[in-house]
Amino acid sequence: MTEYSNLKIKDWALEDRPREKLIKKGVQSLSDAEIIALLIGSGSRNETAVELSKKVLISANNNLNELGKFNVEDLIKMKGIGEAKAITILAALELGKRRKISEVITKKKITQSKDIFELFQPILGDLPHEEFWVLLLNRSNKIIEKIKISQGGVSGTVTDIKIILKQAIEKLASSVILCHNHPSGNKNPSKADDSITNKLKQGSELLDIQVLDHIIIADLEYYSYADEGKL
Repeated sequence: MTEYSNLKIKDWALEDRPREKLIKKGVQSLSDAEIIALLIGSGSRNETAVELSKKVLISANNNLNELGKFNVEDLIKMKGIGEAKAITILAALELGKRRKISEVITKKKITQSKDIFELFQPILGDLPHEEFWVLLLNRSNKIIEKIKISQGGVSGTVTDIKIILKQAIEKLASSVILCHNHPSGNKNPSKADDSITNKLKQGSELLDIQVLDHIIIADLEYYSYADEGKL
């Protein structure tokens, strides 16, 4: 990259400007300093946004994890970084942290019925009404998405098999897990539960999608069709 000390970014060669570089080569082509420069938008009278961003990084030993520990007061100590720029940097770093946490959750691998129970019990365990959810998995049994299919009353909810299969096809799921709750506290399946499980199993087989389990949550207990050998 050409040296551009004391030049404004608009005076740089087109291929070296962060925005144009991102559009042409992708965000991965940008350095940490260039990404921060895009966030803060402008530099100071004597330095470009990239030069100012390099100073920010140097103050954190060129380590984004260290920079993530800074607060607004730490950042505004640096000449050229005001409150607005400090807030923008910290907000971007926080979003990165949250994305990482979110990826851990959605990439969780299901290995046993207990994994399903622990995922859904906080959602369904205390509800006064019945809800029916489906968990979509890839070929490695890692979670693609969990989706609420229907909500009903105390004694039941209507579940449309076509909606479940449509969601599985659209998300390219290799397998599905069904889950619903019994507000009554009785974990045992009803005839309606058996019927929806069997119908979905038959329908999904035609689409090369496997029904791995159907979990019924009743307070702090659960029933697993797979564990009971009913799938």
